[in-house]
Amino acid sequence: MHSSRCILLTFISISLLPRVVAQSTAAPDLPSAPSAVSQEKKNQEKTRQAAPAVQGASPTQPPSGAPPSNQPKSDASAPQNAVAPSGTESDPVSSNEPTATFRRRVNEVNVVFTVTDKHGRYVNDLTKNDFSIIDDQKPALEVRSFHRETDLPLQVGLLVDASNSVRDRFKFEQEAAIEFLNQTIRPRYDQAFVVGFDVTPEVTQDFTDNTDLLSVGVRGLRPGGGTALYDALYFACRDKLLKAPQTGPLRRAIIVLTDGDDNQSHVTREEAVEMAQRAEVSIYAISTNINGGGSHGDKILERIADATGGRAFFPFQLREVSDAFSEIQNELRSQYALAYTPANLAPNGSYHSIEILAQNHKGLRVRSRHGYYAPTN
Repeated sequence: MHSSRCILLTFISISLLPRVVAQSTAAPDLPSAPSAVSQEKKNQEKTRQAAPAVQGASPTQPPSGAPPSNQPKSDASAPQNAVAPSGTESDPVSSNEPTATFRRRVNEVNVVFTVTDKHGRYVNDLTKNDFSIIDDQKPALEVRSFHRETDLPLQVGLLVDASNSVRDRFKFEQEAAIEFLNQTIRPRYDQAFVVGFDVTPEVTQDFTDNTDLLSVGVRGLRPGGGTALYDALYFACRDKLLKAPQTGPLRRAIIVLTDGDDNQSHVTREEAVEMAQRAEVSIYAISTNINGGGSHGDKILERIADATGGRAFFPFQLREVSDAFSEIQNELRSQYALAYTPANLAPNGSYHSIEILAQNHKGLRVRSRHGYYAPTN
């Protein structure tokens, strides 16, 4: 086992970063996703290859800021001395023996999921032995924890399509969203934020447990412009939910009201889905199409919701929008949470599929995110 000064625990589940608490009136520019920078990288590579060598520079001279060639680069996986060499002024330890510490990696995947019977009713009384977990076609080595969670803290993003295409029902949908937030968000326990989007996402209310402030944020939305749905999802997952603090098990979800017809995004649909999977976010989509399910936009919403363990709703009449919000609220309070150790998880950033199977019971359906991405170090 390698020597180091600390025990490194690498978790799959989430990155803990400082929370942004200041309310913003406009979202920052969305940094480019892989599809938006691939051509730029190719152009930069051609420029580097065509640039003349610096006069007098050694062919082996490292670039500015790189370690000198006669000093090995730091390798987190290589053994390191815990103290400076004996005899130097920086050596605070009188013993000649190095201080031995240990480094180990803990690979643990956290999944939140729901179970319904053949009639669509939630099943909340199952145990760990009622499930099997398949990770990348291999059974999980160990289920480290299992909980029936009907009261998990929530981190919720409400995304409202403010493009011209949803103008007809916009006012009613605002009121239905406010009612949902009032019934769902509990003070000192849950957090939510509000984003309106047309060509760009705009945060009208940052994370808060104050439903009055959330209501103001929803009512402040104004329709107009094109639709950049994928950019809005990417932004909400990466810049809001992925950076939100997590001190224990919780449920992360995005509720998006939109017609699903994206015509302005810089990122692709699959990049938005990937970011949701990295942030462990379930996306619930409420279609604003008035023609019922089956349109191109509705099929996109189904794909996004299914890939992230959420659901898509297609209300035909206005009152059914409120019903969809109520159903989402019920589902967010009816889930299981488990953590397991995969059979083979290399730190290479690769995608792993997840399949949770309900055994010993017939007719049960398990809904969870479809996969996750391995760590890179």
